[in-house]
Amino acid sequence: MDSVTASFLKLMFLLSVHNWHTAVAENKYNCDDQLVSALPQSSFSSSTELSNSHSPGFARLNRREGAGGWSPLVSNKYQWLQIDLGERTEITAVATQGGYGSSDWVTSYLLMFSDSGRNWKQYRQEESIWAFPGNTNADSVIYYKLQHSIKARFLRFVPLNWNPNGRIGMRIEVYGCTYRSEVVGFDGKSYLIYTFNQKLMSAQKDVISLKFKTMQSDGILLHREGQNGDHITLELIKGRLFLLINLGDTKTHPSNAQINITLGSLLDDQHWHSVVIEHFNSQVNFTVDKHTHHFHAKGEFNYLDLDYKLSFGGIPVPGKSGTLSRRNFHGCFENIYYNGLNIIDLARRRKSQIYFVGNMSFSCLEPQVVPVTFLSSSSYLAVPGTSGQDEVFISFQFRTWNKEGLLLSGKLHQASGGFLLYLSDGKVKISLHKPGKALTDITAGTGLNNGQWHSVSFSVKKNRISVTVDNDVTSSAHASIPLQINSGDVFYFGGCPGSGNIPECNTSFGGFQGCMRLISIGDKAVDMISVQQNVLGNFSDILIDLCGIIDRCLPNYCEHGGDCSQSWNSFYCDCANTGYKGATCHYPIYEQSCEAYKHRGNTSGFYYIDSDGSGPLGPFLVYCNMTDSTWTVIQHNNTNLTRVKSANRDNPHTMFFKYSASLDQLQATINHAEHCEQELAYHCKKSRLLDKPGGMPLSWWIGKTNETQTYWGGSLPAVQKCACGLEGNCIDSQHYCNCDADRDEWTNDTGFLSYKEHLPVTEIVITDTDRPNSEAAYKLGPLLCRGDRTFWNSASFNTETSYLHFPTFHEELSADVSFFFKTTASSGVFLENLGIQDFIRIELYSPSEVIFSFDVGNGPSEVTVKTLTSLNDNQWHYVKAERNIKEASLQVDQLPQKSHGAPPDGRIHLQLNSQLFVGGTASRQKGFLGCIRSLQLNGMALDLEERAKITPGVEPGCPGHCSSYGNLCHNGGKCREKYSGFTCDCTFSAYAGPFCKKEISAYFGTGASVTYNFQEYYTLAKNSSSHASSFYADMTLNREEITFAFRTTRTPSLLLYVSSFYKEYLSVILTRNGSLQVRYKLDNHQNPDVFSINIKSMADGQLQHVKINREDEMLFVEVNQNERIKFILSSGTEFNAIKSLTLGKILENSDVDEETMKANSQGFIGCLSSVQFNHIAPLKAALHHRSSAPVIVKGRFTESNCGTLTGADSTSSETTHSFADHSGPIDEGEPLANAIRNDSAVIGGVIAVVIFILLCITAIAVRIYKKKGIYSKNEAKGSENEDSAESALKSELSMQNTANENQKEYFF
Repeated sequence: MDSVTASFLKLMFLLSVHNWHTAVAENKYNCDDQLVSALPQSSFSSSTELSNSHSPGFARLNRREGAGGWSPLVSNKYQWLQIDLGERTEITAVATQGGYGSSDWVTSYLLMFSDSGRNWKQYRQEESIWAFPGNTNADSVIYYKLQHSIKARFLRFVPLNWNPNGRIGMRIEVYGCTYRSEVVGFDGKSYLIYTFNQKLMSAQKDVISLKFKTMQSDGILLHREGQNGDHITLELIKGRLFLLINLGDTKTHPSNAQINITLGSLLDDQHWHSVVIEHFNSQVNFTVDKHTHHFHAKGEFNYLDLDYKLSFGGIPVPGKSGTLSRRNFHGCFENIYYNGLNIIDLARRRKSQIYFVGNMSFSCLEPQVVPVTFLSSSSYLAVPGTSGQDEVFISFQFRTWNKEGLLLSGKLHQASGGFLLYLSDGKVKISLHKPGKALTDITAGTGLNNGQWHSVSFSVKKNRISVTVDNDVTSSAHASIPLQINSGDVFYFGGCPGSGNIPECNTSFGGFQGCMRLISIGDKAVDMISVQQNVLGNFSDILIDLCGIIDRCLPNYCEHGGDCSQSWNSFYCDCANTGYKGATCHYPIYEQSCEAYKHRGNTSGFYYIDSDGSGPLGPFLVYCNMTDSTWTVIQHNNTNLTRVKSANRDNPHTMFFKYSASLDQLQATINHAEHCEQELAYHCKKSRLLDKPGGMPLSWWIGKTNETQTYWGGSLPAVQKCACGLEGNCIDSQHYCNCDADRDEWTNDTGFLSYKEHLPVTEIVITDTDRPNSEAAYKLGPLLCRGDRTFWNSASFNTETSYLHFPTFHEELSADVSFFFKTTASSGVFLENLGIQDFIRIELYSPSEVIFSFDVGNGPSEVTVKTLTSLNDNQWHYVKAERNIKEASLQVDQLPQKSHGAPPDGRIHLQLNSQLFVGGTASRQKGFLGCIRSLQLNGMALDLEERAKITPGVEPGCPGHCSSYGNLCHNGGKCREKYSGFTCDCTFSAYAGPFCKKEISAYFGTGASVTYNFQEYYTLAKNSSSHASSFYADMTLNREEITFAFRTTRTPSLLLYVSSFYKEYLSVILTRNGSLQVRYKLDNHQNPDVFSINIKSMADGQLQHVKINREDEMLFVEVNQNERIKFILSSGTEFNAIKSLTLGKILENSDVDEETMKANSQGFIGCLSSVQFNHIAPLKAALHHRSSAPVIVKGRFTESNCGTLTGADSTSSETTHSFADHSGPIDEGEPLANAIRNDSAVIGGVIAVVIFILLCITAIAVRIYKKKGIYSKNEAKGSENEDSAESALKSELSMQNTANENQKEYFF
């Protein structure tokens, strides 16, 4: 669709009411004449009249003749007042009064119009049926200017409501002016060809406009043919308009050189529809009625080769263009204009440019078809039949959106049963039944609830029944039943009367909602006008002479690609796979940033983020690296190092980088972030970047602004330097980049690009690698963005009269507002925006009640959420309010969302014009006291802090986050306040990570021992003000809180040992049978207390969690979150002068019992994780703080991830992401390219041997584990395997630089 051009569309037609407006320009000014006052009495008619003095002829505005207005015989919803203006007229306004001097007036009414006095159409605005406001007394005039004018001859007022203390009474006036038009009628076998002068085509603008009306669902409206099958066609298919622009020769032109746009729906309703196609340069607009599709036309459509002939109503050579229906148009055209030229006027005057094929008339014949609308499930139409006949034939047409509904029912004569013809799942079904017995059930057709007209023929003859759908023999069904059938005396269409016992109408499904027409019983058509006049049959809740079907999916209010489906009363959005939720797929299901995920308690991992919330940008996948800061990692298509040779200015090496998100999505993410960076490493050997200071760059990169950038990693924009030039430490002081020294050895210029306005890097160009021994290699890291400025953006409101103001919130159809607040006040308005009548407001109504109130013209509405706890607790609470055309909803914190449905046919546009007030109201009443944070309107964040800086009574920022988010700090971590957010201090926790949830685990080999000496800790702690210092000051414990996890297959084993200077001790061991024992000796003159937990063997290689709590003589042990077991100590209650805690083997001489000694003989071989002794984390100290903590480590002891639930080979839930290496480049080393390498085979062979050996060792270990049940998992297998190519390049440079200094040692 992007491919069309000015010259292509010059040759055609295209959008806007430009020329049509030219024709009726005189109607656009002063079109407000009184049209009713001069009409004769015969131009007025009505459904009924109360008396001669209440006849419709007395319904002129401000007149007092007769009884002073029209009143019907009975005041009900089936009455109407009609005027005949004599010819099609443009109507711009209406006015009403009640009956003169009476209590009779109408409070609301519908307006209908027609060209023929048949087949009426309701006047609608905002895609909804519009009920006009009427009168509140008898004599005041209510004037209403129509938003869009009506062109019609007949106008009908239908009262909806009236004064309950009177009756219907009306006097009316209609305002407008003469409407002039040219009309031509086609009979379905004719068409018109216009040959135009090439000079008429504008180089800048082409416009074609027309109106059409038809009862046929298919037909060619317009066609223009060219050579080789090129063509442009406007075609009606199933009541929808298709604009098809096609390049016929697919061999010459790309296959995507085609435009196929669909607009409109239900256009076969025998009412006028306007079409405009206009072309301005490369911009093309295609409009049907009020709905416009915009697109750009350029590129391949320069090839479009068209003749200077335009045909209307058909194709001159049928089948040549391969159109979908190839059916000629049957209906009427009005005011066809091509670039200001009136085509119908030329045809009427028989000009030579016009050529006719077939019969045409310059008038519009109106088919005398009377449709019927069944408004509700209780609607019905009862038509008499001829009783006792042995042959019944009934036919009719219907259209609906509903899958279910009763179409027809009747009685079987001389039998206590009946038949039902109904819709079920979009299919026609017939059921014949007797009391308690179904005689037959047949089905025909499918998908009949698609809004199209479908015909049904139902016949019964003797004992045979048949039904045919759409005159298609393949969609027919027949059945024979063992029963003589005769017709009954009445047939019910669309439903059944609500009162009265009618056995043949007893159904489990509802009535039909939709339209019917062409109803025939036998060979006689049912006269619906006689039905309307109560001469024939009876009915309830139907509209006669009108089909009121609406396509509620046009326009499609389902956002973000949601699929729209509909029923008669409503539409529904399927939001599956869109990334959005809600009634209209408006609100995102994903968070806007990694920062938001983090503060929901999520850990590092892949997440979808939606950087503009409910805006047009969709969600995309990123990696969230949850460290103390939150990093968003966005990958691109080439993160490997790439080697470059043989590049010069004439033949440069260019690499384009495509990211896992669009540039718009990246832009939104970068805008939200506090800081973004991207590492760019350029390794060079006789390959320069800048050549000489101030000279022409030899290599460069391009960012999102599509501008060439010549500064490199670690430098600043506009200085044309590398990091070493900025710092003054380049290897050659005469140059600003290391690579510009142009040396015949590998060096590099590497660093982070961090100027947000230029990120991300989208292209790299290298031109200096074509000299002898010249080579370069580069590596671009992922885009890294830290934090989210909008998530913590907040303001503090200190007085009730203070507020912040922002521009008007212009979101008429869908609006969502979300924010956090905290307060100690009992009430206050969070946000308000006003219009003339419309408004939107969110407020804290009481300490436990939030109200979202609004008005879009249907009267004030509100949604309330009540909480069980108070919201004025000075903690952060979340509020999300959304209003769309289907419903309004409100959510507070994680409570269930409350919703309020919108009226199906009410106003839908929210029209506001005041400033948006935050923290108060325009009247300065009920202002908010407290803090508001992260205020988002339709995904766009408002900068509260910047506005607060210049607003009295409001301060930027809001302290005190730990009261709300402190519960995210787990396992003894302490919440610490920051200006923007908080952090978890894991100093006294056995865990690590941003929320102190990352297990600290280690693998203990044979003889491994970790000893934590409390004596040294006391010395340090005495000079500290910490809680731990005071807790251990007297070196005597009355209580212990111990938690740890382990996995092993060895027994007996010593898990934990705490010693004292008084030969008291605590040991936790696994006995030979795998049971857990806790052994306390708190009196050195007694034997230890021994407590066994015999749940099962705990030496099964699975992760076991243990909690031991002692309070004086009470001991509680909990294993794997099972019920706590209680024990009583007898050896004492004080643990005196504790000395040290040992994990693994005890290496010092200790006076312990025999069982502990046996366990210690093996020590511990396996995994220990997250060991906590009161406020001491000995395992964490040994692994992370060995140099500063009083810890002694002996033997084979390695950090591992073995403490995770999934086993030794799993990764921690909070591990940092391997995409982002913040450690910087490897100095001097040659990077490994992904280009072809001559030496890669040798290196690859070496690596293959190493991998083979590792696999063999792994296989042996698995074998041993399976046979002997020994816990021996690959705990810390080694650092990440390097790419074989990169290994080769490092090998090549090993003589220049040793690159292994950062490697760690691991044990298998």
